[in-house]
Amino acid sequence: MDIDETTIASQIENLEKLRRSIAQVIVGQDQVVEQLLIALLAGGHCLLEGVPGLGKTLLVRVLGQALALDFRRVQFTPDLMPSDIIGTEILEEDHGTGRRVFKFQKGPVFTHLLLADELNRTPPKTQSALLEAMQEHTISYAGATHRLPEPFFVLATQNPLEQAGTYPLPEAQLDRFLLHVRVEYPSEAEERTIIENTTGRASANVVPVMSGADLLAVQQRVREVHVGADVMAWIVRLVRASRPGPEAPQAVRDWLRWGAGPRAGQALVLAGKARALLHGRFALTREDVVALLAPVLRHRLLLSFRAEAEQRHPDEVVAAVLAAVPFDPA
Repeated sequence: MDIDETTIASQIENLEKLRRSIAQVIVGQDQVVEQLLIALLAGGHCLLEGVPGLGKTLLVRVLGQALALDFRRVQFTPDLMPSDIIGTEILEEDHGTGRRVFKFQKGPVFTHLLLADELNRTPPKTQSALLEAMQEHTISYAGATHRLPEPFFVLATQNPLEQAGTYPLPEAQLDRFLLHVRVEYPSEAEERTIIENTTGRASANVVPVMSGADLLAVQQRVREVHVGADVMAWIVRLVRASRPGPEAPQAVRDWLRWGAGPRAGQALVLAGKARALLHGRFALTREDVVALLAPVLRHRLLLSFRAEAEQRHPDEVVAAVLAAVPFDPA
């Protein structure tokens, strides 16, 4: 395979410009921004979790501005219906002939970047309206299939399940998110900067640095990133070690009802390739796998009743898997 080093260098430079453009508005949260970009470069969807007020919605809006993509936001509430997301048929009358026909009125899902804000505040019936869109990039309605524009991403935010008025996301939908990113409180210095930047008269402008076509080209480049046989074998072992069984790590047997499926391995490889390219490399390394193992696995592990009673977190299981399955370079 011929590698156009000039084109790759240009794409990597554009990615760095994209990161700097976002940083003009978003203070700190470097790891969150990086993981969000990784999901986009890998062509996957991203779930952001954190308490209200940490800038999750702002981050997604800024990303859409920096990428010059069509952006739509849906506020998920308990009374939201599936038709409010995917669209519905309306009856139209031709004034010339008097003939009445049904016409499909597209919903907000027909966009490049869909922000599903507080996704877990709506019941599972409405949550599941996004399943086909996230997997197939299509919407089926009244016997017809409608293609979504490309690129298409769902960037969802959710509040911690312990908060009032939340519904757990269905496992099938969780598995369709490439990464589950946790948004933590900022440091003291970052919090001071945020307050100073948002309580004055001046406001930062986000300059678009990449188009949708540019992003699609980078997504194709991501798939060309090299993965060595030893790294690929390690990824497979890590995913398989997350499934309860006689040979699984003790933490997996004690704390999980079931582990990650093959889609987790696909996600780990694609996300790792995207991270490598984002860091200016054209080969997936052990460092990439370690950095992304928790965001890839944490939403794909179902805790046991014992783990819930002991208030365990999926990240503890991920750490145990990583410790029990060492990297064995060829």
